[in-house]
Amino acid sequence: MTDDVAAARAAEEESAFSHPPVDPDVTVAYGDDPDQLIDFHVPRGPGGPAPVVVVLHGGAWRAPYDRRHVSPFAAFLAGRGFAVASVEYRRGAGEPGGAPVAGRWPDTFDDVAGAMDALPGLIRERVPGADPRRVVLTGHSAGGQLALWAAARHLLPVGSAWRTDRPAPLRGVVALAPIADFEVADKLDVCGGAVRQLLGGDDWFASRRASADPASLLPTGIATTLVQGRADDVVPQAVAEAYADAAAKAGEVVGVTLLEDVGHFPLIDPGADACAVVAEEIAQLAW
Repeated sequence: MTDDVAAARAAEEESAFSHPPVDPDVTVAYGDDPDQLIDFHVPRGPGGPAPVVVVLHGGAWRAPYDRRHVSPFAAFLAGRGFAVASVEYRRGAGEPGGAPVAGRWPDTFDDVAGAMDALPGLIRERVPGADPRRVVLTGHSAGGQLALWAAARHLLPVGSAWRTDRPAPLRGVVALAPIADFEVADKLDVCGGAVRQLLGGDDWFASRRASADPASLLPTGIATTLVQGRADDVVPQAVAEAYADAAAKAGEVVGVTLLEDVGHFPLIDPGADACAVVAEEIAQLAW
């Protein structure tokens, strides 16, 4: 990476994290753990019941990164007329004084499944301006993996505690630079070995992949679009392409929107043109 490219990527990240956190209109618990929370942002502007966008944040499934960093993105979507549910979930903290690990098995997946199951009732109770029949699921980076996984729970191995008996009632999924193929992400050492950490380390990687890797859970039967920056050096384009290829082999067409000269963070940066593209992709499925 040249100095100019590195500087551009650093500027993108600085811009995405320069927006102050936006407080939600209401926060609701979906479990007893302090991280089992959903922030709701009500839709802004006139109109009838609004589609719901469920947001799963990224951060390599690691504890230092929580839903607050995507609250400006959530507020941006609410300003576009969507009701937004931003989901928190348990992440990996690691040993005191050590580097945080990625994810907590099985807690991270327990939480996403639990939140998705609780959402229809919570939307009806707490966001009267929302239409729970029109739901689009989105997620960024590690959250993109969780979004694709949540839409594929009906394909999980028989006996899985997370398996559902039918596809999720979603209008679609818009996954933003998702860690969507664990084999490719592992080979590329995405986020410093985060995929292996998420599954519990080397001893568990092979056996748990079938229950967590979106590329192994196809075809979903749910409309899916990936939005990917061509200049992304955090989760490279090859990861999204591998998922799309796996979907095609399974008989499913997955849309891939590639953005020139865009890295990892503009997709969730309300000040970036890429974020408007994301909102449009969501709108095409939601309205």
